[in-house]
Amino acid sequence: MRKDGGGLIFLMISHEIGQSFQLPFLSDLYTTVEEQYPALQTLIANDIPYDTKSSFSLYINHRKTFTGITDNDRSLTIKRFAELSKKTIQQSHENHLDNLGKEFRSPGHIPICIASEKPLHNRFGHTELSVALLTMAGLTAVASGCEIMGDNGKALSKAKAKKYAQDHHLCFLEGKEIIEAWNKWSK
Repeated sequence: MRKDGGGLIFLMISHEIGQSFQLPFLSDLYTTVEEQYPALQTLIANDIPYDTKSSFSLYINHRKTFTGITDNDRSLTIKRFAELSKKTIQQSHENHLDNLGKEFRSPGHIPICIASEKPLHNRFGHTELSVALLTMAGLTAVASGCEIMGDNGKALSKAKAKKYAQDHHLCFLEGKEIIEAWNKWSK
């Protein structure tokens, strides 16, 4: 992802997993401390062109990482978060906050994005699309992602992304295809 993608590497999780760990949205944290930190009043993302609220939550590192930014450190953080999330969904009686705190610290280098409560109902971003795919497949709704950047510094065009997928023997799905499948599946 780092070499071929070039964009921010992040986690995408279901709303359910976010709630099980009691993860806040960053925008909610900002509004609770904006009087103490006036800069946050000016930075609140209330003008996002694609949604009313950012899906970003906390940024984490696994406690066994050093800086957290190396490929190995980020891989460990992503892998262990997915494994802990799976365990959390399967074992509802455990104290998820203790387990989260034992393994991770914040701030870190892996941002977590939380899907809307009803994926692909009122928000249609990468996070919701990924969570929908994983849910339909019966997998733990934790994915990692990265925007593929073009040489011009912008997101890779759809045509170039399709070519990349073809050259690397990857499946290429458009958002509308996932939405159609979700609408049929979730009835």
